[in-house]
Amino acid sequence: MGLDFTIIPSYLDILITGTYWTVALSTLSIFFSLVGGVFFAVVQLNRHAIVRWPFSGIAWLFMGTPLLLQLFLIYFGLVQIGIDLNAFTAGVIALSLHFAVYNADIIKSAIVAVDKGQYEASRSVGLSQLQAMRKVIVPQAIANVTPALGNMMIALLKESSLVSVIGVMELTLSSQRAISDSFRPFEFYIAAAAIYYILNLGLEYGVRNAERRSARYR
Repeated sequence: MGLDFTIIPSYLDILITGTYWTVALSTLSIFFSLVGGVFFAVVQLNRHAIVRWPFSGIAWLFMGTPLLLQLFLIYFGLVQIGIDLNAFTAGVIALSLHFAVYNADIIKSAIVAVDKGQYEASRSVGLSQLQAMRKVIVPQAIANVTPALGNMMIALLKESSLVSVIGVMELTLSSQRAISDSFRPFEFYIAAAAIYYILNLGLEYGVRNAERRSARYR
């Protein structure tokens, strides 16, 4: 039958809608995964084991199981205990938690690598433990691992396609809907791949800018 990319403009509204939801899903998940990563990292460095253990257990659970299984568990499983989430919210929660534990590992290593004298100096000028971590240690740690965190953001963007299995009309599912109507899988999967690539380029550009700005904390 040959290829016919001229059919794509007829379904452009579907692809644009899918791109919008992919961007919204990824943006929220990236934000919460970074916030959660900082929180998990700080908690796991707490000297009290009773504080560390519950979050270490959460990290073990999310690092040791597939993201797809976590999506099913949050979307389909929580309903059985009375927590009924819509697909988009379940997708954000699953992506955020899954990548937060990996971000926490990266940030925790960076916090440990910051010179202890920085912490002691912060405490000596009157900052509390929390203030020292928030204003001095964590900003330096994140600045040192911006490239690694950027890689996790890009991975999250690509993994966001998995939420299509629970019905979120993101780019992958939107492409599949166009394919089911047009019977032109190659053209629409190529179009979706091109859009993902463009989104990745935009994210990489943002990460490079963030890396340059964070250099002042080093």
